[in-house]
Amino acid sequence: MPRGKVDGQPAYVLHTRPYRETSLIVEAFSRDHGRVALLARGARRPHSALRGLLMGFQPLELSWSGKGEVLTLMRAEWQGGQPLLTGLALFCGYYLNELLLRLLPREDPHPRLFERYMQILVHLGYAPPGRVDEADLRAFERALLTELGYGLNLEQDCQGRPIEAGRCYRYEIERGAVPAAAGEAGWVAGQTLIDMRGDNYADPVTRQEAKQLMRRLLAHYLDGVELESRKLVRELQDL
Repeated sequence: MPRGKVDGQPAYVLHTRPYRETSLIVEAFSRDHGRVALLARGARRPHSALRGLLMGFQPLELSWSGKGEVLTLMRAEWQGGQPLLTGLALFCGYYLNELLLRLLPREDPHPRLFERYMQILVHLGYAPPGRVDEADLRAFERALLTELGYGLNLEQDCQGRPIEAGRCYRYEIERGAVPAAAGEAGWVAGQTLIDMRGDNYADPVTRQEAKQLMRRLLAHYLDGVELESRKLVRELQDL
């Protein structure tokens, strides 16, 4: 747990919620201290120096102090250079933040995951309107599971044999890739697993099968809780 004072830590705001009349509780993802909860005193006051700074998806440098579960935010500085997310890119950003909030333990450093998160936000910020590279989302999902110790074995099947492009598999949580028959529930092509190993999602079949596989795996680690960001996208599609 962070102790004492931390200065100038690269970070992003994942979520904020009101606290008492004028303050905010900020859930932030920092490079060297992981996910931290910060009390931003007076941040909701009209003339607060923090007002307008604590936005999601924008690169910040945060300074905080304290010893408890919720630390005190002392300073926030915007670093610039990141376009505001809009449309589909914004929904994807909410999705990434929700994954981090639900799966990432507090105060557990993941600097490599932080760099991956920062890169995908840049990609989302410069993506054409209404278009998002699904490869970024799948790569981030896989990186998140790896950082949490749930990494996928995409090299070998459950019997230690190399994954074969022309075979079908069923990926099981505890066992990995199990040889399966085409059409069997939850089956995935060996080529898809090979492509995922290299974060190569150029093939439409790979994109679709990887999306379904990652959705199933994440649902398991989320204990079946449906993400609010997915609900919102589905409701908008229905409209």
